[in-house]
Amino acid sequence: MRWQDDFNDYELIDADAGKRLERWGNIILVRPDPQVIWAQGESDARWESAAAVYHRLSSGGGYWEKKGFVPDVWSISYKDLTFNLKPMGFKHTGLFPEQAVNWSLARKLIENAGRPVSVLNLFAYTGGATIACLKSGAAVTHVDASKGMVSWAKENSVSSGVADRNVRWLVDDCMKFVKREIRRGRKYDAVIMDPPSYGRGPSGEIWKLEQSLGELLKDVGAILSDNPLFFMLNSYTGGLSHTILNYMVKKCVVPGFGGEVTTDEIGLRVTKKDVILPCGNTTVWTR
Repeated sequence: MRWQDDFNDYELIDADAGKRLERWGNIILVRPDPQVIWAQGESDARWESAAAVYHRLSSGGGYWEKKGFVPDVWSISYKDLTFNLKPMGFKHTGLFPEQAVNWSLARKLIENAGRPVSVLNLFAYTGGATIACLKSGAAVTHVDASKGMVSWAKENSVSSGVADRNVRWLVDDCMKFVKREIRRGRKYDAVIMDPPSYGRGPSGEIWKLEQSLGELLKDVGAILSDNPLFFMLNSYTGGLSHTILNYMVKKCVVPGFGGEVTTDEIGLRVTKKDVILPCGNTTVWTR
């Protein structure tokens, strides 16, 4: 498992009885997490003094109960990257801090390439990976089906000082976009994908990971450049084995380019428990 120990603006303080106690800058939040199946007792006073608690409803969805001051927008930084946070309707803040290990890996690969690198970021959300790659000098095409998420990513690019870099911001269905890129003959040196288990495109297109991932991976293999640098696939779908993901990526990329495929969990250290909380897995191909 990989995790980052230098994200000073984020801390998973404690995790107990299906909940996380987290520090986002100077804002303390409590959010649900189904991975936290143990119940050892809440030992930190901040459980009671958290600024906001997210409550899930049995009927679906949920709501934030604000107990203290929570700004509509606030910022945290990871190294030289700055991200704007907002409490969202489905427990999220607009950032997955466990992805810092993948931002760092992508930046290292780009900076060590010794050549210009073009990156395609699919299901790009609020742009964590996009901002990281731009910081390291890559040209990035950022694609997400949500206009609101793309706008948020643009805000993050301004906060991180990379809004003037070589980036294309696109609101599009990722599968349709990749197929159009194949027809256009456009190629990329690196591809990053963070697909959801289920989603809808801007025109109502339905995405189901188990049904659509194989086709998308095949198409992505067709838009890699003649000298690709890396391919990165993140997954938060609990029922999908990391062994299967490793196999699928290997079948799509290795026959044409060789190289190696590795898959591992990424996680967050729980300060009070001295344990690493698993937060999905990442499959990486490198040349």
